[in-house]
Amino acid sequence: MLLKPSVIVSFVATSLLTSGVVMADVASALRSKLSNIDNLHAKFEQQVTDVNKKPIQSGSGIFALSHPNKFFWNLTEPDESLIVADGVNLWIYNPFAEEVTVMDIDQAVEASPIALLVHRDEKTWSQYHVNQASSDKNECFDIKPKQASGNVVEVTVCFAGEQLSSFDLLDEQGNLSQFSLSEQRNLAEEEQTLFDFAIPENVDIDDQRLKQVP
Repeated sequence: MLLKPSVIVSFVATSLLTSGVVMADVASALRSKLSNIDNLHAKFEQQVTDVNKKPIQSGSGIFALSHPNKFFWNLTEPDESLIVADGVNLWIYNPFAEEVTVMDIDQAVEASPIALLVHRDEKTWSQYHVNQASSDKNECFDIKPKQASGNVVEVTVCFAGEQLSSFDLLDEQGNLSQFSLSEQRNLAEEEQTLFDFAIPENVDIDDQRLKQVP
């Protein structure tokens, strides 16, 4: 089973019952941690289990982000897929299907709470509730959209100190995707090219970008 790109693009979490004041404090704590991450490059290991906790997929790849609005996700095993946000557009490439999907970055924000990793504006953050998550080792946060959308219904983001270390995503079918990061480091200047997407030859293009009305 190939993990749907929409599960990566969508990044939402369960909200705990808490007061608005506490919620605001927790959101501030998360924003503070993310403000220290202007860019990041890491390897990831992925484990996916179904609603019965049966393993259905494992994989690995490269993850990178850069403020503002740039994101790179390359699943290299077992099947390759690529998601790139170049600051303006979000590109999803499925080599097996020979298909590229492209949408506006603003559309990605609506469908992708993962955008909180690269967005710092009040408008984006106002779309989500943030709460503290329980963890024995790391400091973790739950994020939930104020208006539910997308395939993912729950996420937990964790930090080891100030370093982003892992996140878990639960989709609407009950599949749990767990991602553990390693070898975290700052991007080298020449690695900014990761966020430049070139459309491969002989692929179908699904352009979902909003068209400007004259």
